[in-house]
Amino acid sequence: MISGAEIMVKCLQNEGVSYLFGYPGAAICPFYDYITKTDIKHVLVRQEQNAAHMANGYARASGKPGVCVATSGPGATNLITGIATAYMDSIPLIAITGQVNSWLLGRDVFQEADITGACQPFTKHSYLVKDAASLPRIFKEAFHIATTGRPGPVLIDVPTDIQLQEVESFNYPAKADIIGYKPRTQGHPMQIKKALQAIKEAERPVICCGGGVVSAGAREEMIAFARNSGIPVAATMMGIGVMPMDSPYYLGMIGSHGRTSANKAMSEADLVILCGARVGDRAVAAPESLAEKAKIIHIDIDPAEIGKNMTAHIPIVGDIRLVLSDLAAKVENTVSQEWIDRVFGLKAKYPPRGEAREDCVEPRVFIRDLSEMMKDDAILVADVGQNQIWAARNFNVKEGRFLTSGGLGTWGIPYLRLSARRSPNPTGRWRQSAATVRSRCVCASWAR
Repeated sequence: MISGAEIMVKCLQNEGVSYLFGYPGAAICPFYDYITKTDIKHVLVRQEQNAAHMANGYARASGKPGVCVATSGPGATNLITGIATAYMDSIPLIAITGQVNSWLLGRDVFQEADITGACQPFTKHSYLVKDAASLPRIFKEAFHIATTGRPGPVLIDVPTDIQLQEVESFNYPAKADIIGYKPRTQGHPMQIKKALQAIKEAERPVICCGGGVVSAGAREEMIAFARNSGIPVAATMMGIGVMPMDSPYYLGMIGSHGRTSANKAMSEADLVILCGARVGDRAVAAPESLAEKAKIIHIDIDPAEIGKNMTAHIPIVGDIRLVLSDLAAKVENTVSQEWIDRVFGLKAKYPPRGEAREDCVEPRVFIRDLSEMMKDDAILVADVGQNQIWAARNFNVKEGRFLTSGGLGTWGIPYLRLSARRSPNPTGRWRQSAATVRSRCVCASWAR
């Protein structure tokens, strides 16, 4: 015989989970009793919200789904902000919560909260487990849903009595087969053909690279597409890092806090290729006015995103890595030199602002200098605020990553703060601070 709690742990082991972020409580204690007997490293947080944020950060940096754990009631509800952050930024996350005994559900007993209902707007799916025998199937499905299609968080709520319930054996499914959940990966050949024709006919094309390119791991495919087509690339904040800032194809970040050159190129384009971008208000203030002037090719694995904020004249639903690979192999470089000279002339005309000062550390200069010091595969984590904009506009992501909360704008995620406050010896302080962050991962946060 095997208990539901032990099954939960074995499911995580079968999924290759190495790290778990959480905080124990009565309703999740049976699960914790078995975690201590495994090689899974548990990171104890001081409040459950941190567990969701840490799992979120782990998923962004590692490419693997992050797993967080909390008890029932306030423990579960404390995960909500982190779950919503993962949902808005398309991060694969598994949230495991304890729940009161199943026969007490709906009676408003001590530390009962309808966490599946509370998280419904910002989870890809959620489960309230009613039988320990169903746990292997549920865990397999949860990891499959979180990591396929458009990635996102999945919640598994397990009552205490289900964790203690015993079943005869444990068999973990080899694969998940979910009726009605079959994400499309290959772009439709006819739509690919239409896109190639539109690119051939365009006089002023621009690629807009979004967070979906990062989620799909399509960096090399995007670079190959830009190189083969000759089309300049702008990025949303979540798309930063796909193209190095010093790339001959890269214009910079678009939006209300973006580069003037990138915004002007977007506004003058007659073809915009949206790649994994939702074009929210901070990226494009008036999306429909842009769609009236330019033809829009919108590529996304989530069909709900296509046409949601901007008319898509040529929609392509599919895994952006596969679609870009297909486009890169077939596209021809027909971009006029006049357009290239125009957009990169704008880039030269509007260089990064900020000059070194003697009386204080100039944050934009600091970020640029820090960028030069870091290794090519450095990861920069930016908290939300003005520091986020400084980092987004000035840190040159070469082969590493730029991690931040773009969709929800959640504040307080980073673990290390770099201060840019005034100092009696600003230059010396800057050098001392920079010397402490030569590791692979750096966090930039507003000193407050």
